Amino acid sequence: MTHLPVSVVIVSRDRPDALRRCLMGVVQLQYPSFEVVVVSDPAGIKTAQDLPFAADLKLVPFDEPNISAARNLGIVESAGDIVAFIDDDAVPEPQWLHHLVAPALQSDVAGMGGFVRGRNGISYQWKARSLDRFGEAHALDLQNDVPVVLHPPKGRAVKTEGTNMAVRRDVLIELGGFDPAFHYFLDETDLNMRLARAGHATALVPLAEVHHGFAANRMRSTNRVPRDLFEIGASWAVFQRKHVAIADREAHWRQLRMAERQRLLRHLVTGGLEPRSVRQLMGRLDLGYGEGRDRDLTPVKLAAHPAAPFKSFPMHPRKSVLLPSRPLTFRKDLQTAAERVKNGEIVTLISLSYSAMYHQLSLNDAGVWVQRGGLFGKSDRTEPLCRMTTRSRRLEKEQRRVARQRGFSKD
Repeated sequence: MTHLPVSVVIVSRDRPDALRRCLMGVVQLQYPSFEVVVVSDPAGIKTAQDLPFAADLKLVPFDEPNISAARNLGIVESAGDIVAFIDDDAVPEPQWLHHLVAPALQSDVAGMGGFVRGRNGISYQWKARSLDRFGEAHALDLQNDVPVVLHPPKGRAVKTEGTNMAVRRDVLIELGGFDPAFHYFLDETDLNMRLARAGHATALVPLAEVHHGFAANRMRSTNRVPRDLFEIGASWAVFQRKHVAIADREAHWRQLRMAERQRLLRHLVTGGLEPRSVRQLMGRLDLGYGEGRDRDLTPVKLAAHPAAPFKSFPMHPRKSVLLPSRPLTFRKDLQTAAERVKNGEIVTLISLSYSAMYHQLSLNDAGVWVQRGGLFGKSDRTEPLCRMTTRSRRLEKEQRRVARQRGFSKD
């Protein structure tokens, strides 16, 4: 099989610990031709430099609160035919690139997007979605896990998530990359709209999975309570100027503003916000919207040739293994799993208690995929609340559930 060279771009700011964990996941990627470009502030650059594989990374210093400008720097440094993007608070499944990039072998496919699992490592945060002419996302029902290539109708686009997407580098150059007028929000949505407008097809790839943690940043807390809505308002103003008819903008903004207020009120009810915070945040939303109507929209021109040659990350073929565990032996089993990761394996440690507790999954700091839950508990949240089974059958089921993402089996 042909493997197109891929540049993986990771943008990070104020989250060095999250970046380190993301890179621990990237190390396990099973794809023979990729490089890693880290665009980060000083704290993130230092974290990357302290890792044993630092010499194999392209490190790009950048310390401004503008994710679009940072991603554009990553594109300029990228020398792969495909540029893939993942956030610093996400980790990829080992077979992520294998699945994500495969549709690019079709010449009409310019963009690719995968599925995103949430904090518990089980539930999906985002799956397949399309965009209407107002930039609003709508769920798409894909019948199975086979990649689907979509040519959206005029005025619509295919939604890819900024934390799990890839685009041909020459197409990114042609379109001017990401628009730096979007400092924080709607940056990939704008790119999706421009891809569709230019007539490019996008593939949605269910098995190309990343796990997204929604780490805290200057805009939100760890429990996703908003800290500031200025950039949300500004981004919507910019988006309207680029994609929404003038006659529709006022009504569209009223709907958006109402939706944001309702979101804040939900946090108020659950104790995440105080009444005065709702007023302050709505004021910041309006200020941002006003500022966004005046932002510079001069198209960006990116250098056609990469700033540096392709720097292939040393991919070592790794065997994916599953280790069973129980609560009483978990600490000892975790140490064993960590040692096996150091010895070059992809290790999934599943600890089953004799209960119906829901399952959770994450990649820990040692690079071990740790899944914990009850023998009779849910991993797939669509299952019945409790289902009787044996330990061996449950382990086999959980291995089969992630076999193609984790590398227990090949396509």
